[in-house]
Amino acid sequence: MDADLDILAPIGPLTEWLDAHVPELGNGPLRTSLLSGGTSNVVLTLDRGEKPMVMRRPPAVPPPGAEKGVLREARILTALNQTDVPRPICYGSCADESVAGAPFYVMEKVEGWAPNLRDEKIHNEPPFDTMPYEYGIPFAIVDGLIKLANVDHEAIGLGDYGKPGPFLQRQVDRWAGQLASYKERYGYEGRELPGYAATEEWLRGNVLPNETRGIIHGDVGTPNMMFHHGPPARLAAMIDWELSTIGDPMIDMGWFTGGMRDEDEPDREFPTALNNPANFPTRQELGRYYCAGTGRDIRDFDYFGVLAKFKSGCLLEYKVAQAEAGILSKETGRFFARIVEQCFVDTGRMVERLS
Repeated sequence: MDADLDILAPIGPLTEWLDAHVPELGNGPLRTSLLSGGTSNVVLTLDRGEKPMVMRRPPAVPPPGAEKGVLREARILTALNQTDVPRPICYGSCADESVAGAPFYVMEKVEGWAPNLRDEKIHNEPPFDTMPYEYGIPFAIVDGLIKLANVDHEAIGLGDYGKPGPFLQRQVDRWAGQLASYKERYGYEGRELPGYAATEEWLRGNVLPNETRGIIHGDVGTPNMMFHHGPPARLAAMIDWELSTIGDPMIDMGWFTGGMRDEDEPDREFPTALNNPANFPTRQELGRYYCAGTGRDIRDFDYFGVLAKFKSGCLLEYKVAQAEAGILSKETGRFFARIVEQCFVDTGRMVERLS
């Protein structure tokens, strides 16, 4: 056992638990290594002589709600074991903190590669950083989202996984309330955000009358995906299910395609985290592909594009508020201020075109 991984102590109860619940791991001495660590979760590899696996658990000093979040993530992955959705297999979860010091779950160690974020851009592994291979990456992700959207969540035991009642009708209040909360939380008086008011008004007046209920991943982006090695692009697993819920799954498409080229404005330059945006399809291409696979109406696609950018702008303004409060640097605040402003400039332009 690595000395710097004593957050797993005591090792005896953990080994006994693995013997009883995850025999697929093997029965040899437990070897561990830190795969990744952060403020919300720690990911460790587990090896006992058979096939290596991964443990996900909160850090030694967990943020509020981290323990509940780990078990929630374990629940959805366990339910998805019954489906063909690309995701890590969940082998077991444990809420008893005496076993490893915190709740945890054990999942498959997925073989493959994941895009990485550096210099504020998303970079793919060669040859997927060049055409024609990079063009297939988003289609592979949408293949996974189609499979997810087509899952009967009630049939796999997730009928109570999200809040009851209409999902879309409460979204504007949810994110507008989030934005307003920064005043009390950070003493932030806010600022003028051109496009915000028009976007909020349009969303309230254009809620879809008939929403579809299904599983939402909640954080769809290439860094939260793993791909099989070698072309063509094939999705191995969607990871990081912390923000998953039940609602209208088409919002995942609005979130995912928000930084892609727009056929309605082909010549407009736009900020994006994609390193080679010209190598990606347009957001409409992906929307049509998704609708063909799910039976959804492409006429609804723009609504979710507006809603996703509205949510993003409201959420990310907390970075600006933290910078004003001295929690983050002024430089960081200015960086996120530009992103938020662009979100509402984009949505303002979109609702003007759709009105």
